Amino acid sequence: MLPILAVTGLSKEARLAAGPGIEAVGAGGSPQRLRALLDLRREPGCRAVISFGIAGGLDPSLVPGDVVIATGIVGETGRRETDAVLRDALHSALSRADLTTLSADLAGVDAAIMSVEAKAGLHARTGAAAVDMESHVAADFADRHKLPFAAIRVVCDPADRALPAFVATALKPNGDPDLLAVLTALARRPAHLPALIRLARDSGRAFAALSRCRATLGSGLGLPNP
Repeated sequence: MLPILAVTGLSKEARLAAGPGIEAVGAGGSPQRLRALLDLRREPGCRAVISFGIAGGLDPSLVPGDVVIATGIVGETGRRETDAVLRDALHSALSRADLTTLSADLAGVDAAIMSVEAKAGLHARTGAAAVDMESHVAADFADRHKLPFAAIRVVCDPADRALPAFVATALKPNGDPDLLAVLTALARRPAHLPALIRLARDSGRAFAALSRCRATLGSGLGLPNP
């Protein structure tokens, strides 16, 4: 049986997603690099596509660790509905976990949304609960190959939390943190240290919830066989 393709941004997300029946791909938080990687697949080589990882909060009611199962993905080319069967399977599986889970749209963007004002503007325009930089690319790939698509994202930085500017360039192409870039940025702007500490705390909560999601979903990420 063909695997499920789990589309991620960070290497930590890919390691979590990978397992029997799951092929995880990522491109270090670069939508352009992710598109190029997926374009190399002349045949999709999978039976379904799922966007899996963390996201920035847009809905002010969400806190780090809240889980969003996407009803649709809103990007520059419009909105794409996710597959209802896959959505229901994810909800059913995660109902066994002690997690705050909701159904809502996700926004997909090509450039990181860093400021509180930018998050509020995107939320007002799209109604999306959270934002990431892979789901819209994954949705386009699934649509192109007529594959069912789903997305599960865990809120990391909430709507009222700005991200330090250097975070946008603090990843290596494989999705690992670029510690040298982070240390260099901190040496130039030590005032960013409190924001980095808050981000580390939020990230820890998000990844703890994502790990619980992964353990609960089990083989095939909880998605049904065709």
